[in-house]
This record gives sequence, C-alpha cells and structure tokens, in this order.
Amino acid sequence: MRGNFSYKKHELQPDNKFGSLMVSKMINNIMLNGKKSVAEKIAYSALENSAKELKKEPMEVFETVMKNVGPLVEVKGKRIGGANYQVPVEVSKGRRNTLSMRWIITAARARKGIDMATALKLEFVDAYHSTGAAIKKKEETHRMAEANKAFAHFARL
Repeated sequence: MRGNFSYKKHELQPDNKFGSLMVSKMINNIMLNGKKSVAEKIAYSALENSAKELKKEPMEVFETVMKNVGPLVEVKGKRIGGANYQVPVEVSKGRRNTLSMRWIITAARARKGIDMATALKLEFVDAYHSTGAAIKKKEETHRMAEANKAFAHFARL
C-alpha cells in the first residue's frame, strides 16, 4: 500500500479538574477497558491525597514527579554490520513524559494488596522524594546508557 497518506493525530482535551493535558494523558494511561470515569477518580484521588500528604499543590506535585521520573537518555538497538549495538540516545520531551507516566503506572500496578488510587498516591510520594520503583527504572535506564557510551558514535549513522 503506497501513496501519500496523511493521518490526523487525535486531539486530546485537557482534564476537567486541573485543565492539564498531561493529567489527561495520565488518566488515559490508567484507564482499563474504556472506563474513563473510574480512571479519573483514581488519578484525582491519588493526586489530591499525595498533595495533602506532601502539603503542596496537586499540580506542583505532579510536575515535580514527572520531572524526577523522566529519563534524559535511553538505549536503542541499532544493527551495524551484522551486530546489534545498544546505542545511547537523548530522550525527547514527549517521550520522556510518556516513559515517566508508563513507569509510574506500572510501578503502582505492581504494588499488590492495595487499591490503585492508594498505590498511585504512594508512587507519587516516592517519586516526589526521588525514591521508589519508577525512579529505580529511570536510574537503571541511565546506567545502561552509561555502560554503552562507547557506542554513542553509532547514533550519528
């Protein structure tokens, strides 16, 4: 199938409570089986409870968490001369936000025995203090990029 096709990117609306596109994306990532109202309740209660615990504004907490968890570099596989190299590359802002949201939600889902809103709140608090599973994932990614720094020259090929 060849041709000059253009695909329109879906326009995302800001969330109702904070008017933020990032929170709206977070809600969509939390959502399972199309149950957006459930995902909204989870996200809002997690944000508000973590803000209450930290004695800060919810959006301030959210922005700090996203900044703390977002990776600066990651490794991408590149095939050169029959060999695969893990090449460290800088992460764009959009990808950084996507990865940090994914890692926070995955870490919250991995916490067993508590409901998602509480798990997400705990993950927000941990990430705010630069601890927790999402931060561990970021550091692991940075370590891999550091270890493969010798292959950085392949990024320009």
